[in-house]
Amino acid sequence: MHKKIKIGIVGCGAVGTSLAKAIKADFPLSARIASLCDIEKNRADSLSQKISGNNSLAVLNIRSLISRSKLVIECASSLCSWDIAKEALNRGRDIMIMSAGGLISRLPALTKLADKHAARVYIPSGAISGIDALKAAKVSGIKSITLTTRKHPLSFKGVKYIKEKRIALDKIRGEKILFSGAASEAVKYFPQNINVAAVLSMAGIGENKTRVRIIADNRVKRNIHEIRIVSKAGDIITRTENLLHPDNPKTSYLAVLAAVATLKQIFEPVRIGT
Repeated sequence: MHKKIKIGIVGCGAVGTSLAKAIKADFPLSARIASLCDIEKNRADSLSQKISGNNSLAVLNIRSLISRSKLVIECASSLCSWDIAKEALNRGRDIMIMSAGGLISRLPALTKLADKHAARVYIPSGAISGIDALKAAKVSGIKSITLTTRKHPLSFKGVKYIKEKRIALDKIRGEKILFSGAASEAVKYFPQNINVAAVLSMAGIGENKTRVRIIADNRVKRNIHEIRIVSKAGDIITRTENLLHPDNPKTSYLAVLAAVATLKQIFEPVRIGT
């Protein structure tokens, strides 16, 4: 029997909680939660109680979490995902990044650091489909990638960019284009809403060549992502209509499931798909 992989989760909100429960339920022979950390200590304590029945899994800082883990899962924020990745990789730990927006311009540095310390970085495909086809098409050469994201206006509540543009979200009727430009700018202005643009950019032609349109539409009840890829291997068009995470409407349920599927590929000997 293989030794269980010790997993530490940074960020114990809706996503971190969902993953912790999935790891316990779906991979009891392959992994175990070894540590939990959150900027709000009570959330780590609460999740620890749910997983183990006591507070023993909750730690006070990232370093303590990393020392107790073989695989670190970041579920915190794009504002700190790069720093967490650096800390984990420098100590030879593998890491899964959920907040891909924090890595969008740092892929070369991330690759170099992982290689230096013989560690692995896992970035789930998140709330979009077609990453496998994109990676295959990239071998032939990609001409263009466009992502169009549609969400209900209230999904953008609290976004600084919206406030600065003085956009009245509650008055939007039908479609309103909030942003059109490069993925690098989209991730900067919408850090909690458009992680998919970061994943798409890193898997494809980079954050400056990947085009993004963000649309608010009061008629939609799902987070919708449409991708058009033009390549020498042909055109690829995908549309994903995501149900919202029941505990966090800014996150698509599929994003959590993509992380669980990534864990499955890590633990199981047979891997299907590009």
